[in-house]
Amino acid sequence: MTMQASMRATGSGGTPPAAKGGIPWFGHMMSFAGNPFRFVERIAREGGEIVSFTLMGQRIILLTGDEASELFYRSSDEQLDQSAAYKLMTPIFGEGLIFDAPIERKNEQLRMLMPSLRVDAMREHSHKIVQEVEDIIADWGDAGEIDLVHFMKQLTINTASHCLLGREFRYELSEEFAHIYHDLEQGVHPLAYHFPNLPIPKFRKRDKARKRLQELVGGIVKKREAQAEKPSDMFQSLIDMRYDDGTRLSDNEITGMLIGAIFAGHHTSSGTAAWVLLELLKHPAILRETRAELDDLLGTRGEVTFASLREMPMLENVLKEVLRLHPPLIILMRQVAEDLRFKDYTIKKGDMVWACPPVTHRLSRLFSNPTAFDPDRFSPERREDRNLMAYQPFGGGKHKCSGNAFAMFQIKAIFAILLRRYEFELVDPPENYVDNYKDMIVQPVEPCRVRYRRRKADASVGDYGRGEPPAAKCPVDHAAMAKAEMPSVTVVVDRGLCQGHAMCMGEAPSHFQVGDDGVLKIVRQAVSPEEMQAVQSAVNYCPNAALRLERHG
Repeated sequence: MTMQASMRATGSGGTPPAAKGGIPWFGHMMSFAGNPFRFVERIAREGGEIVSFTLMGQRIILLTGDEASELFYRSSDEQLDQSAAYKLMTPIFGEGLIFDAPIERKNEQLRMLMPSLRVDAMREHSHKIVQEVEDIIADWGDAGEIDLVHFMKQLTINTASHCLLGREFRYELSEEFAHIYHDLEQGVHPLAYHFPNLPIPKFRKRDKARKRLQELVGGIVKKREAQAEKPSDMFQSLIDMRYDDGTRLSDNEITGMLIGAIFAGHHTSSGTAAWVLLELLKHPAILRETRAELDDLLGTRGEVTFASLREMPMLENVLKEVLRLHPPLIILMRQVAEDLRFKDYTIKKGDMVWACPPVTHRLSRLFSNPTAFDPDRFSPERREDRNLMAYQPFGGGKHKCSGNAFAMFQIKAIFAILLRRYEFELVDPPENYVDNYKDMIVQPVEPCRVRYRRRKADASVGDYGRGEPPAAKCPVDHAAMAKAEMPSVTVVVDRGLCQGHAMCMGEAPSHFQVGDDGVLKIVRQAVSPEEMQAVQSAVNYCPNAALRLERHG
């Protein structure tokens, strides 16, 4: 029996336990709005993995831990409706776009974004990100001070717009687009979950920004239609894109899709990037180890490439641990479309269910010493991220953030340059650098001041390190395996996790193909010893961990 089937309501179950406190109809709105994370952390601690509460007349079921999270992430759209839960995004994305579209239409639109987030595009993005980092630090000089949150917001919006939106947004509309995006981002506010059209200043600015952005998009579309030579970027691909019924995208739809792309590529990256540096500065030994890894691989001037970014396990584990302790989204939501059963409880149609990554990430039964900053927990020996329902910084299942691979790639590229060029130090006491949980998207509290100074030349570090990494050696002696008649091996895909990033196709095209529809086809399921290295790389580099190897016999 599948997980989804086992969790359908087949009989009358009990009502999930209710959180203490609250007032009629308003429920726990005051506590939630004051500090969303502290509120959900408290009621989860008191109520356990499933607990109910009320906000403005809406009953909400909070699900934390790996078992409850599996219900949240693995249920189908017909069981848990993502669109109904995110109506706050309709004024930002636009009517009929993504969360405001029927399920099939929404899935078509999301597939349209994937080509710019696939492996071939990522190879092209690496030099653009490097260029943006070089440009923004060009006038830093030998020493100075920055507000880290502001700096990372500017850098990540530059890289995301350069890589995902196109030349016009990055170079012709850079300043205006930054203001537009800021006003759109401010529209993601706790009040918008229930009252997205309240006549408050933040929402008025949001609506004005959305209207202006559509005007700019319409102008660029007309300009490009008159050009003989078309650029190769996401914007142009959306202009050329057609729905399955042959319909072209309107200016409103292109605008909404571009906003969707930039939210996926930037919306949560700036805070994560800021926390990478802050946690490294709070843990000098880990900083030294991370920098030594970069020096060994790249030296002082070695080129940062798509391939070299895959050879930084220490930096990657630091980033993973930052995402565990500081996941960018406090809550993820769905609306219950049909009664569901979880253990002894029934979750009723019409209820809202929430997952909370920062609470699940701090459960001691899932992560050892969970409040400690410990990148080694993701080492091959420990692999504390193997439980996909426990480690969920980008969500999970088929609705896992499609920009997760780009975000990881982008942040690693940024620090592959910054940490080799400059030394950094905190301006204020370490305990002053904490998360701002008053907003729904987590950022460090501002001001977030950091000093920098140019690194002194180190004779022990070569100009170019060891250069482009050689092809990784598979630890398995496949010839010996064949002689010993080892069990046969096949590769299996979890369709509920695959999003069509096509990283696997980049590693082992003889086994994996991803078509224009974003659907992965396993060309050859059996894996010979000679093919094992490439297929194992495909499994390792899948952003959603949707592939696995099975041994038989």
